[in-house]
Amino acid sequence: MNTPDELTRADVNGKELDQSALFQNIHSFLSSLDKNGESRLPQRAYLATRHAIRHLQLPPGQTVLEREMAEILGMSRTPVREALVRLEMEGWVRLIPRRGFVVAPIVADDLQQIYEVVEAFDGIAGSLATKRATSEELDQLDHLIEEQEKALELEDLLAWTDLDEQFHQLIVDLTQNPRLRGIMDSQSDQLFRARLYTIKLRPKPTRSIMEHKAIVTVMRAAEPEAARTMLQSHRYRARSEILEVIRSMPVASF
Repeated sequence: MNTPDELTRADVNGKELDQSALFQNIHSFLSSLDKNGESRLPQRAYLATRHAIRHLQLPPGQTVLEREMAEILGMSRTPVREALVRLEMEGWVRLIPRRGFVVAPIVADDLQQIYEVVEAFDGIAGSLATKRATSEELDQLDHLIEEQEKALELEDLLAWTDLDEQFHQLIVDLTQNPRLRGIMDSQSDQLFRARLYTIKLRPKPTRSIMEHKAIVTVMRAAEPEAARTMLQSHRYRARSEILEVIRSMPVASF
């Protein structure tokens, strides 16, 4: 297992880009955009690059060259440039003089602010979902928990992290509230990146699975306020673990 110092040094120093893995990851994602009919090049470049950053295919500190990204995406540099400017405005990348665009670090203070917002809205989501979800929909949450248990048995922490995201996203979906979904979507990608970035440096997430089971239990019991409290407590504990790891890392110099 890497120590926080080793992991951060590797990322901040801008390790050589694994173009083959990045190419496969991005083109798999672009296939999903094809199915959804998304053909606008700047939007495709934006979504694909953000996806790569979110999944650490472009890790914190990685220099993002327009030429390389244009080749991987199969388009000219103009839409890639537009995408990177948009990503800079959203805080995903930084423009560094004489270096170009660099994937932004995961900053503890920023992350804490995001968690403070998400914890509150997660509680609202739990309460609303408890009132509106059907038994069959709650069965879907149980299925995700079962898949999480299988992922931990296989020690596949990356799969576990993705399933953890699906669990929380499904609860938001069960609220049947598109405005709440929009608020959560605007923050969830940064949290996913932080969870994925620290997952191998945190305790094995068996406690999270226990908490997920407890959350579904109170939802089945039609106790919306209990679901609200438990989801907020669950997020707060996860926040504490992640921030402890992030704050133990050297501050990025870019």
